[in-house]
Amino acid sequence: HLMAGGSLHPDVLVIGLGAMGSATLLHVAATGANVIGVDQHSPPHPFGSSHGESRITRQAVGEGAAFVPLVLRSHQLWRDLEAESDIRVLHECGGLILARSGQASHMHAEPDFLGQTIALARQFGIAHEVWDATRIGARFPQFSLQGDETGYFEPGAGYLNPEACIRTQLQMAARRGARIHTQERVLSIRRQGQSTVVQTDRARYTPGTVIVTAGPWLPSLMPDAVRTRLRVQRQVLYWFSPHDAGGFSPGAFPVFIWHWGNGPDDVFYGFPDLGGGVKVATEQTAKETNPDNVERQVSTAEVATMFDTHIRSRLPGLDSQLMSSATCLYTATPDARFVIGRPAGWPSTIVVSACSGHGFKHSAAIGEAVADMALSGKTPAVLAPFGAGLIS
Repeated sequence: HLMAGGSLHPDVLVIGLGAMGSATLLHVAATGANVIGVDQHSPPHPFGSSHGESRITRQAVGEGAAFVPLVLRSHQLWRDLEAESDIRVLHECGGLILARSGQASHMHAEPDFLGQTIALARQFGIAHEVWDATRIGARFPQFSLQGDETGYFEPGAGYLNPEACIRTQLQMAARRGARIHTQERVLSIRRQGQSTVVQTDRARYTPGTVIVTAGPWLPSLMPDAVRTRLRVQRQVLYWFSPHDAGGFSPGAFPVFIWHWGNGPDDVFYGFPDLGGGVKVATEQTAKETNPDNVERQVSTAEVATMFDTHIRSRLPGLDSQLMSSATCLYTATPDARFVIGRPAGWPSTIVVSACSGHGFKHSAAIGEAVADMALSGKTPAVLAPFGAGLIS
């Protein structure tokens, strides 16, 4: 594409147009600012962290109180997006978090994920019910229980369609004047005085503010102070065939997070059948990778281990026959927190990562707040908890 005069000096340049980048681009464009979004692929695409048909959204987020305002605002913003675009992205089919009574429930560095979820639901007045195993089994007989479970049910939880969110946000951003450059790879981001210079394989940009929403590619683009805190991890998504598809449809089956044992790996999560099988997954934090060399193939051994360890005795309505699989990438900090802010000494750059595997549900509100941060120069209160170790 040809660079018109002024196009190399936008008010804002957004690098990476996945969950965070597409939302940020939309909200910057909505202010009327001159904004360009750059992505090395053609989003939505399957190479980063924002693909795979569905993402859980839950309003009482057991990761901590700092996150709750983000998800509540995101739900409002997605409803606004749906009203404008006539495309549905948020499906409130209900969400169930269950754990053994008196046992730990590990998730995202929190040892009592279920208990914290219940406490936050009460604190923020989020509609919910707490069930015993009998009640869980009566409502959702698809789950084969031990009998000592406690369940948190949130009717306003559900799933997002990540590809639809990204595609629609980019369309609305373009409608508001954003320029979107796909198939353009960023080669370097460097400081030049108070400014930030971005070199791509097509152009050299000197924007007012650079927002780096590059997900797993962010560590390779940013200085050591940022890079050393981030770990890129391969995760695997599995779709298994139900014996009775109707029993796992969005009207009959919730999104869920199931802590079936006391250990940090004794947990998996899943979704209703959206037409391609029941999607289930775990999270691993032990092994690191990078986005350009990650193993994209899922081995038969991985499939067998997933089914035998988590599924066989707990969701007897699923067949061991795999319908499909995919890999995606987490960019994570050791404490599973987010990192959003200006790196020390980089006044015209904002990094938006890591999201540590639980960012999508918050991405609409993060995009809105980061746009405000870029254009006002101030840190919105909702982002203040996420700048630790970054802000100069």
